[in-house]
Amino acid sequence: MSVGTSFRLAFPRKRAGREIYDCVVVGAGPAGLTAAIYLARFGLKTVVVTKDIGGKMAIAPLVDDYPGVPEVPGSRLASLFEAHVRKFGVDIVAGNPMDNLRREGDLWCVETVNGDVFCGYAVIIAIGCEKRKLGVPGEDRLVGKGVSYCAVCDAPFFKDKVVAVVGGGDSALSSAIHLASYAKKVYIIHRRDRFRVFQAYVEKVLNEPKIELLLNTVVVEIIGKDRVEAAKIRNVVSGEERILPIDGVFIEIGSEPPVNILKKIGLELDEKGYIAVKPDMSTNLPGVFAAGDVAGGPCKKRFEQIVVAAAEGALAADSVYHYILSLRKGGEHR
Repeated sequence: MSVGTSFRLAFPRKRAGREIYDCVVVGAGPAGLTAAIYLARFGLKTVVVTKDIGGKMAIAPLVDDYPGVPEVPGSRLASLFEAHVRKFGVDIVAGNPMDNLRREGDLWCVETVNGDVFCGYAVIIAIGCEKRKLGVPGEDRLVGKGVSYCAVCDAPFFKDKVVAVVGGGDSALSSAIHLASYAKKVYIIHRRDRFRVFQAYVEKVLNEPKIELLLNTVVVEIIGKDRVEAAKIRNVVSGEERILPIDGVFIEIGSEPPVNILKKIGLELDEKGYIAVKPDMSTNLPGVFAAGDVAGGPCKKRFEQIVVAAAEGALAADSVYHYILSLRKGGEHR
């Protein structure tokens, strides 16, 4: 008898008219989708509940560091992940972000903002992080009117325009490279005098004539009435301020965990607000695991790469398999 069949015989699949899963995966970035693949291969009945498919991977202009798939648009790589999951017959419920997670007897029930409820014996939280904002005047007022957090999504709207990318990480430089194929001029505004990125991105930026670097510089205000018209910038060394005329601002200054929802659930967080996980990706809540960018704690080294998130998704799935096996045997997971 196969593992999957034995599990399906061991646990009820319906309760009070509600379908019951072995595991509910929350999030469909590389961690969540990889977890779903492994859970399905273990024969565990799985559903993926998510806000979107692909997460930050899907909006990356170009991915050139995922083994075996060189120079692939992030959206294409996300599609490959999704197709692999669907090959195993796993349901993906998109457009349905998690609002809460509650215990219901021996089940964990994921409540979504749409009012749907998905219950399982285990849960993997792989919801990633949220884009960090600059927090300067004009930013919130002009979102969607020239202020953007997604170059892949909005670059076509800035054809032959002048734009600025704020940030100095991999996402900032890759966004600038992508924008240069549409805009006539791209500024990279970075508060330091050097980049902490892969050298390949630096070389591409330096070889792109449309890109100009504004280092040791910060944005102090985004200016515009109905649309972005300029940014007030300040040199952090000299203190000099000036107005930079631009048509759009792309903010790429990193991400932060969704602390409010994580605290609401009752998860133990580290000092930066990430879910504290053990080496097996388990959390302080028995049966709840976490993987990808949202996971943290002293047992995890932060290296926010697609390959790392995928690996953590596989680890979490393996841990869920052993957790479910312990439940089936009537034991307690350790």
